[in-house]
Amino acid sequence: MIDPRIKIRHLQCFLEVARLGHVGRAADRLAITQPAVSKTLRELEDILAVRLFERSRRGLVLTGPGELFRHFAATSVVALQQAVDSVAQGRMRGDTMVRAGALPTVAARLMPAAVRAFAAARLGATVSLLTGPNRFLLDRLKSRDLDLVVGRLADTEQMTGLAFEQLYSERLALVVRPGHPLLARPELDLKAIREHVVLMPTKEDIIRPMVDRLLLVNGIGALERRIETVSGDFGRTFLKQSDAVWFISHGVVALDLAAGQLVELPVDMSDTTGPVGMTIRADERPSPAATLLMQAIREAAKAIRTNPSRAAHP
Repeated sequence: MIDPRIKIRHLQCFLEVARLGHVGRAADRLAITQPAVSKTLRELEDILAVRLFERSRRGLVLTGPGELFRHFAATSVVALQQAVDSVAQGRMRGDTMVRAGALPTVAARLMPAAVRAFAAARLGATVSLLTGPNRFLLDRLKSRDLDLVVGRLADTEQMTGLAFEQLYSERLALVVRPGHPLLARPELDLKAIREHVVLMPTKEDIIRPMVDRLLLVNGIGALERRIETVSGDFGRTFLKQSDAVWFISHGVVALDLAAGQLVELPVDMSDTTGPVGMTIRADERPSPAATLLMQAIREAAKAIRTNPSRAAHP
C-alpha cells in the first residue's frame, strides 16, 4: 500500500531536481521557491527513510536508492498523466469506448449494476456490451475487439496469453414452470427428466460438459427428447408453455426464481459449481476507462457473493 503521506508534489519536485541536478533551477521550473523545493525533498526522504541525493561538484546527484525510486516514480507520474489525458480527451470528444464481453448469465445478473455505477461516474465514456458463448468472447478479446470479458474460466488452452480474476462461483440449476408435475413428487430421481422435453446448452457452450457429467453420474444416457439452445428468452417462454425441464446457469434465472416465475427442482447441483470472473489480455494494461469499469464489476460482484440467489444491485 502506498504511504498516504506521499503526494504528487513530492514526486514532481523529486523528478525535476533529479532531472536538473539543481534545486534553484527546479524551483524556477516548478514556479515555487527554493526553500519550498528543499522542504519537499526533506519530507520525501523522511517518509522513505533514505537519502535520495548527494552533493557533488556537478550539483545534486541521485544515490542508489534515489535512482531506484526515480524509475518507479517517473513511471507512476507518466501513467497518471496518461489517465488524466485519456479522461479529458474522452470528455472533449465524447468517444471513449470500453468494449466488454459477457456471458448471457453475467449480462443479465451482474452487468446492469456495474454499468449503472460506471455511468453514474459521468466519465464521458461509453460501454459497448457484447454477449455470446465464452469461446467466442475470448477469441474476440485475443483479437483486440474487446477490452475485457466477464464469464466462466476457460480451459488452459483457451487461456493462453490471458489473465483471469475470479469474482464469484456459480452452479447450474434445473428449472421448470410453477405447478410442474415433477414438483409434486416427494422424492425426485433425476432419471424422471427423461419423461419430459429437456432444454440444455449446446455442445459449444462452456457449461455443457458439466451437464453431460451430471447425466452420466446419474446413469442417464442420450436424451432423445432434448432441445439444445443458448437462448434465455426461448428457454423462459418454452418452459411457461410446456412441461419441459431446463439445465441452465443459476445466474441466468436468478431473478425468475426470486419472482416465482420459475421453480428449481430439488436436485443436488453442488458438483456443477465453477468460477466466474474477468478475463483480460495478460500483456496489456487496461485503459483508464476499462479499469474503472472493472472496479464497478468487482463492486457489483460483492452483492452476488453476499446473496447468491439474487442479482447484483449498486
